[in-house]
Amino acid sequence: MGINKFNIRKSSILIFFVLVMMVNLSLTSIQNESSISYHEKLSDYGFFVGNIKDQAPSEHVLPYQLNSPLFSDYAHKLRFVKIPSGTQVSYNADSVLQFPVGTAIIKTFFYYTDERNPSKGRRLIETRVLLHEPQGWISLPYMWNDDQADARLEVTGGNTPVSFRDMNGKIIKFDYTVPNMNQCKSCHERNGIMTPIGPSARQLNGDHDYEGVNENQLMKWEKEGILTGLPKNKSSIPHLVNYTDLTQSIQDRAHAYLDINCAHCHNKSGQAQTSGLYLDWKTTDSTAYGFYKTPIAAGRGSGDLKVDIQPGVPSQSILWYRMASTDPGVMMPELGRKLIHAEGVVLISEWIKSMK
Repeated sequence: MGINKFNIRKSSILIFFVLVMMVNLSLTSIQNESSISYHEKLSDYGFFVGNIKDQAPSEHVLPYQLNSPLFSDYAHKLRFVKIPSGTQVSYNADSVLQFPVGTAIIKTFFYYTDERNPSKGRRLIETRVLLHEPQGWISLPYMWNDDQADARLEVTGGNTPVSFRDMNGKIIKFDYTVPNMNQCKSCHERNGIMTPIGPSARQLNGDHDYEGVNENQLMKWEKEGILTGLPKNKSSIPHLVNYTDLTQSIQDRAHAYLDINCAHCHNKSGQAQTSGLYLDWKTTDSTAYGFYKTPIAAGRGSGDLKVDIQPGVPSQSILWYRMASTDPGVMMPELGRKLIHAEGVVLISEWIKSMK
């Protein structure tokens, strides 16, 4: 029996409009319950001064960076946090910092025209704003206009073509995807509760350039009066290395890479908790970390391989296999990338090879 192409097209259109309605209903619900105003245009928040595309933070908006950032199709990121006046963040060594209600976390994704020469300019693609409201965190995706004059709220996300020259002078072209509000939950939820991912003590325990002065970020936050409880013994504060730093051990680099790129889902309270594969920095059980571990649900994503990590043999490790794929039914992470992170694949390959 032949397939009715009209009915298929009609069903696809219906599914699309149902998705739009679901996202809009979620947004309307948030607006009705919200105590923090948010806007259609990024500029209306007042996070930045001067020309908004310059991303110069306003007073009380603090820039920060992570020791080991999440890979997002080679995009660069500018990170900022705004903590309500009179409130503070309490230090904890284990998880992401617990920010007070009213906090805004801002992250702008951009590409240099030419990676070899940043002075040739850059293009801002999207800015994600996490707002901490009394009922929890919400994620708002803003897409930048072609003229870079502002970014507008796009609750359903979107796609935009990206082109840039890499460090070898090669032109890279692909369609960059901005996730919709519901997709943000797939990475940011812990036991069904939205939470930030990056700003933890282990990620902020490193230097940042504050207008020409390098300072440890945690100590800077303490000095600014927005962080309390920082241990007097600073050596007790956990620290993730930068996984691109070749002077660090391959073990530390690989653990840092997997913690930021995989563990937001692969932990005991994340979206992949039922997999039994836990790649966060605190996991010490070798089986839970993937060594000789057979997958609980072996599908096409396993590539007919037997274990998550086969020490000494990357090509027999599901972890490596899924990182090295762009097949939507195979690749990991499932969202947030269209390209293979070549350097990350090499790192994990060398790490697996180094195991006896």
